[in-house]
Amino acid sequence: MEDWFSIEWFGYDTFRNYYWEYPYFLFALPLIPVFFWLRNALHRKRKQKLVMTYSRASGPWEWLTLLRYLQPVTAALGIAMVLIALARPQVISERTDQYSEGIDIMLLMDISDSMMEKDLSPNRLASAKSIASKFIKGRLQDRIGLVIFAGEAVSLCPLTTDYDLLGRFLDEIQPDMIPIPGTAIGSALAVAVNRMRETSGASKVAILISDGDNTSGSLGPTTAAQLAEAYRIRVYTIAVGLPKSPTKADTLLRRSALVDEGELQKIAAIGDGKFFRATDNNALASVFEQIDQLEKIKTKDVVSRDTKDFYRIYLYWAITLLLISFGTKCTFMANILED
Repeated sequence: MEDWFSIEWFGYDTFRNYYWEYPYFLFALPLIPVFFWLRNALHRKRKQKLVMTYSRASGPWEWLTLLRYLQPVTAALGIAMVLIALARPQVISERTDQYSEGIDIMLLMDISDSMMEKDLSPNRLASAKSIASKFIKGRLQDRIGLVIFAGEAVSLCPLTTDYDLLGRFLDEIQPDMIPIPGTAIGSALAVAVNRMRETSGASKVAILISDGDNTSGSLGPTTAAQLAEAYRIRVYTIAVGLPKSPTKADTLLRRSALVDEGELQKIAAIGDGKFFRATDNNALASVFEQIDQLEKIKTKDVVSRDTKDFYRIYLYWAITLLLISFGTKCTFMANILED
């Protein structure tokens, strides 16, 4: 291990940052000087002494006499290093990674002629586009696609996380993009199912915005809803405009432009979703807020711990100090100069 001999391994900040796997070994550190004191006290009378006289003024003898402490000091430090190594000093770094499971969302937008009615300001289609755009900007990491329909259904934008691109597609929607009259709800839902059936999203959602019954298309809305349910695609339906059975205040609105909610309610029920009614701009915005809350991104936190052991550092120090202690045991440092 590099630089194991550095004195920095004994700094206060270094020890403070350690996590000790077996801290109870550290409790034995204060016992080391007690052990050596007892050893000297019990064996003092049996020690052989060599009486020597020397002058403190003589330079070499002054530092040579200090060498008698080398053997016990290195032995004590070696034992201390062994205890520190046994306590298993570690540095643990924790990292929390957040993983999100995005949702696949297909917006199905009715652009038939009746969507130009002005019971929503400025009209049903413009209001739906505006609120849908805000909904898209509020999503994170979801893949969102766009299907438009009138007498037939067209996939205008595949599932994407490029919300700016999706927003431009949404802005460009006009009723004359599909010249075939009618409302092909079943076909639109079938196109959405085809787009999402093999996707890997944690959740799959279709949001159908319309104001009328299914009047065209080769596939019935009930069958399309059953397909959605089979592929685990949740279907939310939004009825835009005033419901049928108008009040006196609605006499200016053509009766043919009033919304029949029964079909949309049935689709939502089969598709394990929910039906919403939006009779004005505020109600439509509220509907998208509710869907936003219902279809939140599922996230999970994964905590990873990186553990790095440093016991080898102190084990190398222990071996070095004990070798020095054993090497000086039978020399003049431990015997002749010991009084």
